[in-house]
Amino acid sequence: MNEYDIIIIGTGAGGGTLAYALKDAGAKILILERGDFLPQEKENWQVESVFKENRYKPEEAWYSHTGEAFKPGVHYYVGGNTKVYGAALPRFREQDFEVLEHEGGTSPAWPISYEDLEPYYTEAEKLFRVHGTVGEDPTEPPRSTDFPFPAVPHEPYIAKLIDKLRAQGLHPFSYPMGIDLRDGGRCIRCKTCDGFPCKVLAKSDADTCVVRPALESPDVTLWTKSFVKRLITTLDGRRIAGVEVEKEGETVQVSADIVISACGTVNSTALLLRSANSAHPEGLANKTGLVGRNYMVHNNTALMAVNPFLANPTVFQKTTAINDYYFKGPEFNYPMGNIQALGKLQAGMLAASKPFMPKPILQAMANRSVDWWVMSEDLPDPENRVTLGSDGRIIVRWQANNLVAHEKLIEAAKTMMRQAGYPIVIAERMGIATNSHQCGTIRFGNDPETSVLDPFCRAWEVDNLYVVDGSFFPSSTAMNPALTIAAQALRVADHLKGKLRA
Repeated sequence: MNEYDIIIIGTGAGGGTLAYALKDAGAKILILERGDFLPQEKENWQVESVFKENRYKPEEAWYSHTGEAFKPGVHYYVGGNTKVYGAALPRFREQDFEVLEHEGGTSPAWPISYEDLEPYYTEAEKLFRVHGTVGEDPTEPPRSTDFPFPAVPHEPYIAKLIDKLRAQGLHPFSYPMGIDLRDGGRCIRCKTCDGFPCKVLAKSDADTCVVRPALESPDVTLWTKSFVKRLITTLDGRRIAGVEVEKEGETVQVSADIVISACGTVNSTALLLRSANSAHPEGLANKTGLVGRNYMVHNNTALMAVNPFLANPTVFQKTTAINDYYFKGPEFNYPMGNIQALGKLQAGMLAASKPFMPKPILQAMANRSVDWWVMSEDLPDPENRVTLGSDGRIIVRWQANNLVAHEKLIEAAKTMMRQAGYPIVIAERMGIATNSHQCGTIRFGNDPETSVLDPFCRAWEVDNLYVVDGSFFPSSTAMNPALTIAAQALRVADHLKGKLRA
């Protein structure tokens, strides 16, 4: 009863997509999810419930290397963090897969190229219902097909702002978005999308797009409320012989020919470290000491541009982005990053970070603002790492780097909005708790001396262990990671189908 062909740990962009891609491969598959299905309820769209009460975040603390506790931006539900993400699904640029020099250091090459991943990007865009327009983005990589669906239309206020930005010589483009705006689709284009669960299941999250369709196969079983405590290897350490699961208070052991960890960068790292044994004394697949190292989360700043004399009636604001500074800035010969519209800020969202400011003032500002997410590449640093305390607590050491480029991008964004007629521009840097784009701690590569995984995300030291979530990234780039995780999951699934047929 507890023996399977494949066990997938986690149901997010990596694990969920793998389950879907393998559902018809003739393999008996078990998916393990530590959470449950996120309920469809009125609180999904309530600002205070989501941002003040943290209704959908776990009662869990992680710790900085100085011992300070923080509440991580993780969500343990079927679909993982995609249940609350902003549904931005861009591809990485061609150069993102190559060595790229930054002012703050070097972004390393990946063991695969953009061309290797391109067909899987195409497939992932179909699965996640991506809307976009070809030809607007000056950094856009080559594509074999058009987007599956046309871009999300800009609301009139945003369309006028885009005209003002183009008059400055910029190239704002329709950001690739995963929402259900198909004919007869569920999306109502509300203002509670970015950062909220979707009450009507219109967001292209892993739950609705890949996990539920995968469960239609009789070969796929999902266990919810099932926390994986550790992975048990054979005596020689070369294979995973068992998966120890705490399921609703009871500990059970399951096994499979192939075991895939896809429970998120930090939690996959924690799982490998928790699974240390005599054959792997420093944690599974950690002979190089690289497991947990090179943790990255992007340099992120929220920017709020306010015109006190002009109300912004926009409801669905997250439709545009700017990549003019992605590879080179004005009078700056290094990459700076991406500027993308945020979902429309509301007073209750601002109150979570500005608790002492009167709500009427926050509301007045929110009513007159345009809101942006300013994102620069966080470079891999082996001293930025995830470890476990003696009591099992998760410890994250992260010191932001490449900050000269990020500060220049913030200034470029401020200048852009002031020239567009917004005299008040407020920027707030995000800290260690903003880890929705976490990646890099179990990197893949071509050399077992400098990487943990091979190019198909199989552990060099454990023959039947794969890791398919953001942890395989050698670099963070300056783009949202979900589509790339899903595309690599599809690529790994094709590889595994070949092994299953052999």
